[in-house]
Amino acid sequence: MTGRPAPAVLPPSLRVRLGLTAALAALVVVVLGVLYADAGKPGRVDTRIWATVDGVGPPWRYVALATDFLGEPVGAATLVVATVTGCLLLRRPRAAVLVVVGVGVAVGTATLLKHLVGRTIHGDGNLSYPSGHTAFLTALALMVALLATGPLGLGRTAGTSLVLAAALVAGAAMGWAEVALGAHYPTDVLGGWCTALAVIPATAWLVDRMADRLADRTADAGQRQRR
Repeated sequence: MTGRPAPAVLPPSLRVRLGLTAALAALVVVVLGVLYADAGKPGRVDTRIWATVDGVGPPWRYVALATDFLGEPVGAATLVVATVTGCLLLRRPRAAVLVVVGVGVAVGTATLLKHLVGRTIHGDGNLSYPSGHTAFLTALALMVALLATGPLGLGRTAGTSLVLAAALVAGAAMGWAEVALGAHYPTDVLGGWCTALAVIPATAWLVDRMADRLADRTADAGQRQRR
């Protein structure tokens, strides 16, 4: 006996819809990157949104600072460790791997894009597109929602709705904080949100593929030893 196979971190019922969503999000990231390449000022959309959000005062500024902290190294590490610990306590090692790899891919992709696009804010040294904070929190929310769809027994429509709603809430919260604090243009946070939507489904699929192959090899090795 090989035991019950580990549940997929990207449920088969969600692969097509999230794959299409990822493709659309990647297109948005590319288009915005081309539009704002080497720019150092807000666009028209940025100016209109920034005028209503930027420079909030207490108590909302404290809320924005607390939210921003979740994307800083200490806050982000705390969230990742807590999530990985929860996965391991629930005996979901594949999910724990996805959280670590997914966060790394999302933040790494955002960092790479910042250097490729070259958009700046508040000076030449402050690369802004896309927002790494927004990409991080959106990616984490996406993965947690993905991992919840199986245990909750959600179907294709409900599962997709949960995953996208979680991404929207997390992205909107961090995006608002970054714009309110003047750390990013609104289009930066849109780019960060779409970066997470683009890379997490693909990362989850790859984790499933690698884990399944490893499980198959382990099972084959066990069968050869019993012969």
